[in-house]
Amino acid sequence: MADLFADELPATAPETPREDAPLADRLRPQNLPEIIGQEHLTGPEGAIGRMVAAGRLSSMILWGPPGTGKTSIARLLADAVGMRFTAVSAVFSGVADLKKAFAEADVAARAGQRTLLFVDEIHRFNRAQQDGFLPFVERGTVTLVGATTENPSFALNAALLSRAQVLILHRLDAAALAVLLTRAEELEGPLPLTADAREALVASADGDGRFLLNQAETLYAARIPEPLDPAGLGKFLQRRVAVYDKDRDGHYNLISALHKSLRGSDPQAALYYLARMLTAGEEPLYVLRRLTRFASEDIGLADPQALIQCLAAKDTYEFLGSPEGELAIVQACLYCATAPKSNAAYKAQKAAWASAKETGSLMPPANILNAPTKLMKDIGYGAGYSYDHNDDTGFSGDNYWPEGMAPQSYYEPVERGFERQVIERIAYWNKLRDKRNG
Repeated sequence: MADLFADELPATAPETPREDAPLADRLRPQNLPEIIGQEHLTGPEGAIGRMVAAGRLSSMILWGPPGTGKTSIARLLADAVGMRFTAVSAVFSGVADLKKAFAEADVAARAGQRTLLFVDEIHRFNRAQQDGFLPFVERGTVTLVGATTENPSFALNAALLSRAQVLILHRLDAAALAVLLTRAEELEGPLPLTADAREALVASADGDGRFLLNQAETLYAARIPEPLDPAGLGKFLQRRVAVYDKDRDGHYNLISALHKSLRGSDPQAALYYLARMLTAGEEPLYVLRRLTRFASEDIGLADPQALIQCLAAKDTYEFLGSPEGELAIVQACLYCATAPKSNAAYKAQKAAWASAKETGSLMPPANILNAPTKLMKDIGYGAGYSYDHNDDTGFSGDNYWPEGMAPQSYYEPVERGFERQVIERIAYWNKLRDKRNG
């Protein structure tokens, strides 16, 4: 009986790909240590590394950009802890496929075999379909590993998120992508590229390992007789590749110069470095990501519209493409350069994160806890809560800090832009709080 069951429901270990399989498949990692760029998760101190060491997985959502290893991690996890692996894709699967997967997992569970259910593009399932996972996850019929490129906070049900740990995968950096190319060359031979073109190919992948290997496979298939320089590579691939005049550090030097020109409120210099990057072939979406980060890190609430301008520029560029959409990038760049600056939000995040790590076990005061049951009401949850809207000022002045922790001041707005008004609001609330607390 056991042999028959093993034939029907195998514990699917990573398969050896066919010789004619795509390069990305042939280079799929065969064990977790071969995963690159995600050591914060797969390393000994990472969440995945610790679970594997303990031999037991909890349900999880792998959130990260395309080509960062989500599918590979899921397959290798099952093998690492001896679980049966089964997969569905929210793009191609429906209710019938899910019912079949759950039924097979039930059969496996009765035979003492745990199932890891991998759901690719899980955010594409609608709310009702996501709710369908809950009873099987709660009973332990399956350990759910979902993969998504979308923010789980918006794309997934709260009930599902409460039963799964969200693990964030990083976009692959240049060093990780270079390792991928080295592995490809060990298998297929040297790429027909000059050293500069190789660097340009890595930069053009924009953190996507699968895309990089697909581009490399295109180059191998063409059997190019002489190595291509960066300009030749861009022409061959019909895609922008960054071509910097000086050295391979040009990519990082120019983005640093752009960022510091923006921070220094010099729109002319910022526009110059933006032009240097885009005319060199830098990927516009990479520049837009850096502008968006700048809007939060160096402007923040001094001008909340900066973040909106950057996101609107991203949408506009994706809608129009090049070259028309690049004007929207210019607009966002100029807006950021001329906006009032504040890193108060950035500093507040750092301070709050450090404080949370130090005091993460402290219970919030009982008066601000929700009390959905009679028992919770009986033990004091929600007792004495002051509903701010019942006060004429719309402000109760309550203490919201855990017992044993003094109120902290993480966010210190500056006397610039909109944050000048924020300072006035905080001062007003502090005055009311001091008055009501004697």
